[in-house]
Amino acid sequence: MIVVADTSCICYLILIDCIELLSQLYGSVIIPNAVYLELQADNTPVRVKQWIQDYPQWLKVESVEMIMNYELDRLDKGEIEAIILAERCQSDLLIVDDRLARTIARKRGLKITGLLGVLYDAALADKIDLAQKLKALQNTSFFVNPNLLNSLLQMFERAKNQ
Repeated sequence: MIVVADTSCICYLILIDCIELLSQLYGSVIIPNAVYLELQADNTPVRVKQWIQDYPQWLKVESVEMIMNYELDRLDKGEIEAIILAERCQSDLLIVDDRLARTIARKRGLKITGLLGVLYDAALADKIDLAQKLKALQNTSFFVNPNLLNSLLQMFERAKNQ
């Protein structure tokens, strides 16, 4: 399975002590160089900077040749490179959270999920306690509508009881 990730998923999985879920669910994950650099930016949490400096073998960093494209130019560099990389390597999945990036990726025929989708899939696979990890996520700077979290928990409970 070829999986490409943008910055936010990696950042927040590190912050809630769940980064290993990516390798457990997908084997390996590819990030573009722009995402690698964003994970080292000045405003990035120290834990994330420390993790990316010595990242595990299951994470691959690839250079991406930027292309001029009006549609993509509305995104940040990490999202642009993640979409281009996902297209180039014909990924099975792109992990991206930004709403506009998700819309553009879908329009371009890419299969996507986000951080919440990763956590949901991990919970279905009995790898995490979803309610506990969503609570931990709320203690970070990740913005999510509480109604969405409640809906996700309800959906998980229905799936688990089937």
